Amino acid sequence: LYRAEGEPEVSGEAPFGDVAIKSYYEKAVNWAAEKGIVSGYDANKFAPNSNITRQQMAAIMYRYAKYKGYDASVGKDTNILSYDDASDVSEYAMAAMQYAVGSGLINGKTPTTLNPSDNATRAETSAILKRFFEANK
Repeated sequence: LYRAEGEPEVSGEAPFGDVAIKSYYEKAVNWAAEKGIVSGYDANKFAPNSNITRQQMAAIMYRYAKYKGYDASVGKDTNILSYDDASDVSEYAMAAMQYAVGSGLINGKTPTTLNPSDNATRAETSAILKRFFEANK
């Protein structure tokens, strides 16, 4: 997302103590945190080497859509409760999962499951980004 924005300058330092200075991802994390697109596990922990879950990916895409001024309300009426594991979606990610499913960014792992806490694979991440940018040309 940072690259899609043209790698803009970042005004401050990373709020996360575990984001290595001069790492290849430092500016991207700083930018995304500054814009409210990502948040850490707490005030000082981003966990840059951890896998990303499907619901975390949905939250990032939802926040990015809002940052861009896109209609992030799409999907607010999406009934993800029809998925057997809808109760597994974390509270912070509920609106984001509704957006991601309702806008077609994320599909169920099966016709009846979302698997929100599963790690997003590289293929899933790529597909989500592709769908997002195609829908918002």
